Amino acid sequence: MTTTRHIEFERLHNFRDLGGYRTQDGSTVVWGALYRADSLGKLAGADWDRFLDLGVRTVIDLRYPWEIEAKGRIPEPERFTYANHSIEHRPYDQAEIDPDTDPWRFLADRFAEVAEDGVAEIRAAIELLAEGPGPAVFHCTSGKDRTGLIAALVLTLLGVDEEQILADFALTELATARLTADWHAAHPGRTMRWPSYGRAPAEILRLTLADLATRHGSVHSYLTDEVGITPATTARLRNRFLTH
Repeated sequence: MTTTRHIEFERLHNFRDLGGYRTQDGSTVVWGALYRADSLGKLAGADWDRFLDLGVRTVIDLRYPWEIEAKGRIPEPERFTYANHSIEHRPYDQAEIDPDTDPWRFLADRFAEVAEDGVAEIRAAIELLAEGPGPAVFHCTSGKDRTGLIAALVLTLLGVDEEQILADFALTELATARLTADWHAAHPGRTMRWPSYGRAPAEILRLTLADLATRHGSVHSYLTDEVGITPATTARLRNRFLTH
């Protein structure tokens, strides 16, 4: 069982254990049971061996199918309970965001679109986390936005308070430099217009959660009334990922 938040890989920059967070009823998220990550399509060599050592059994890929086609999915997906649940429905290019826009409000508005458009996929992802074999990992490309939203929603269902959820989101800032370097390596002929590429300040998620609460009464109400997460699913999540 790990008690290390950041799992180090050569080619992955943002692979984290969600263990250790305290819930409002005094429970703790189990270490070594629930992970969030950037693209597992990058796994190879020693990274692949390190990943297999974690014993992951359920893998949820939150990317568009065309991203998977272009960049690859996890190696040997048949080894896992694997699902592709693409929660975003309106593609946009963060490298092309207008530098004059309010970046955190802009991204929070994109999160709101995902929360609105992706209810079926968000529900399917959360239900698989509750029901699939463990340990489990969910990921997108950078492990920042789509992954960050799912992490926030799952931690909310587990009973973790908002300040810890925001702090977890902001840990992606430690990977920003490497995510940006990867973008430049992959796009040698392009200029990155947006200077905040790869950033993940807590303010983005703070705005997102406030928007959900304004629209639905609370984040939890959004999850139950809009996404359709049942008490049984929440109970299974808590049984799987919490310890007293």
